[in-house]
Amino acid sequence: MNIPININPASHLLPLSPNGAEVILGNIITAEILAIPIAPSPINMFGPRGACLFSETGSLWVADTGHHRLLGWKNLPTRDSQPADWVIGQPDFFHEGQNAKSSPRNKTFSVPTGICACGTGLAVADAWNHRILIWKNAPEDSHIPADLVLGQADFSQNDPNRGTHQAAANTMHWPYGVFYHQGRLFVADTGNRRLLIWHQLPTENGQPADLVLGQPDMTSRNENGGSSPTAASMRWCHDITVWEDNLVVADAGNHRVMIWEGIPTENNAPCAVVLGQKSFDSVEMNQGVYLPNASSLSMPYGVGVGNDWLLVADTANSRLLGWKRSESLLLSGAVAEGLAGQIHFKSKGENRDFGLPGRDSLNWCYGVQVCGDVAVVADSGNNRVLLWRLE
Repeated sequence: MNIPININPASHLLPLSPNGAEVILGNIITAEILAIPIAPSPINMFGPRGACLFSETGSLWVADTGHHRLLGWKNLPTRDSQPADWVIGQPDFFHEGQNAKSSPRNKTFSVPTGICACGTGLAVADAWNHRILIWKNAPEDSHIPADLVLGQADFSQNDPNRGTHQAAANTMHWPYGVFYHQGRLFVADTGNRRLLIWHQLPTENGQPADLVLGQPDMTSRNENGGSSPTAASMRWCHDITVWEDNLVVADAGNHRVMIWEGIPTENNAPCAVVLGQKSFDSVEMNQGVYLPNASSLSMPYGVGVGNDWLLVADTANSRLLGWKRSESLLLSGAVAEGLAGQIHFKSKGENRDFGLPGRDSLNWCYGVQVCGDVAVVADSGNNRVLLWRLE
C-alpha cells in the first residue's frame, strides 16, 4: 500500500529525507480500520513512546507503551509493518495488561516509555512501576529478564518513592526518560520533577543517584522547586540527550528544552539556555498564543541528536523542530532552522489537517533517537514507529 507523501519544503532544512519515513512499523492506518480496536500482535502497537536502535543494521527495541511490553527486531526492519521477532513483558505477542496482569517482576512492565542503549546493555524507564530496568547485555530473544532495577529495592516492588511522601536518592516517581552517555546514566524522574545522574552505570539494585538537577536536594519534589520557574527548576522533565558535549533536557511541563554548558557537576545547577521560551521564568504553551512559531514549543517530550543537529519532538504541535550546531551555545528562545511533520512553523494539527497519516506526517510524536543515518521516531498518536533516513 502506498502511503502519501506531502513534501514539506521546511523539512529539507532538517537532515531528514524529504520523502518521509523509509519504513513504517505498526499497522498502516486507513479510513476503514480507524474504528477497529488496537489488539496486540507482532505488528500492532498502541502509543509507543520510545525506541532504541543499537546499530545501523539493528537490533531495534521499541517500548510499546500501551501494551505494556517491549517489541524487538533482530535486524533493522526493511519493510512496512514488518512483524517483531521478540517480545518482553507479555507471555506472547497477543496478550497485554500492566505487569502481564500480575505483580511486577524482572520481565514485566507498567507503561514502559524511555529506552536506550547503555554500553552493551539496555535500559528501560518502566514509568508506572516507578523504576528503571537494566539488562547488562541487550536481549536477543523473548522473555529475557532484566539484571538490575533502580528506584526500587527489588523487582517485586512498585510503590512511588518506595511508599513514602518524600523523594530520596534511591526512589522514583513516574520516571519517563533514560539516557546513557560516556559512562553516566541519566533518568528523567518526571513525577519528582527532577533529573537524576549516576556518574557510573549502577551495579546494584536500588543504587542511589549521585547528583540531582531540578531540585535543591534529593528529598524535595515540588513543581519548579516549590517556587516560580527558574533556570534550575523543572515541571515535567521527560527526555535527555547530549549535544556537542552539552546536556539537553526536555522539560515538557514548562514547554521548553533546557541546555547546560557541559555536563553539570553540582546539584541543582542552572541551565545556560532554554528553547521554546524567551526567558527562564516564561513557561506558557506556545509562548501564550494558540498557534506555534519557529521558536515556541508545546509539551516537547523528546530530544535527540543527528548530523550535529538538535532534534526536538514538539509533541502537542505534532512536529519535529531542528537547531543546527553553532560555535557557541544558542541564545534562549532561538529560532528553529528546520521543521518536519507540518507544512510551516505556524501549523499544529495532527497529521497536518487531522487527516490520515502519511510517511512524513506526525501525530503526538513522543520520542526521537538517531543511530548512524537512521532517525527512529516514536509517532505515538499514530500508533507507529518511523525509520526516517538522515541525509
